[in-house]
Amino acid sequence: MLRTTALSRLLCLAIATLLLPGCGFHLQGRTQLPRALASVRIEARDTQSDFYSALRAALLASGTRLDGPDADAARVHVLGDEVTEQVLTVSATRNIPTAFQLSYKVRVSVDYQGHELLAPELHTLTREYSFDERALLAKQREREVLQQALADDLVALIMRRLAAL
Repeated sequence: MLRTTALSRLLCLAIATLLLPGCGFHLQGRTQLPRALASVRIEARDTQSDFYSALRAALLASGTRLDGPDADAARVHVLGDEVTEQVLTVSATRNIPTAFQLSYKVRVSVDYQGHELLAPELHTLTREYSFDERALLAKQREREVLQQALADDLVALIMRRLAAL
């Protein structure tokens, strides 16, 4: 009886494993890119930004080879990479900010062998967060984590656009 249960569980697991790829399921983080993007060069003014680092990591995770100034490589142009912060609310009694809006904007285009694969596109994501001056260090860390999350979300969006080329 115990063997039959274990065998049936194993059989169900095998069937599920075979059916998952057929329904379009893919592991997160690995995007199938077109052959034209097998070798890519990222051109950006700021190579230290959160977006650049996350894009580089996502391209490497998808199996793309990152090249230097190679003629055969597709070029991903990061035309804009900007983080802005705006005060949303201030306290009525002390006139101190209590909420901010963080915006991350990127402008990206892609070309391959002189052909434009993706025209320049602007993508913007925004998030709001509260602020408390008594927890200044924690709120600064929260802002950094939020900025990284916005960059990661933008990279996921760009990777989906690249996969659709």
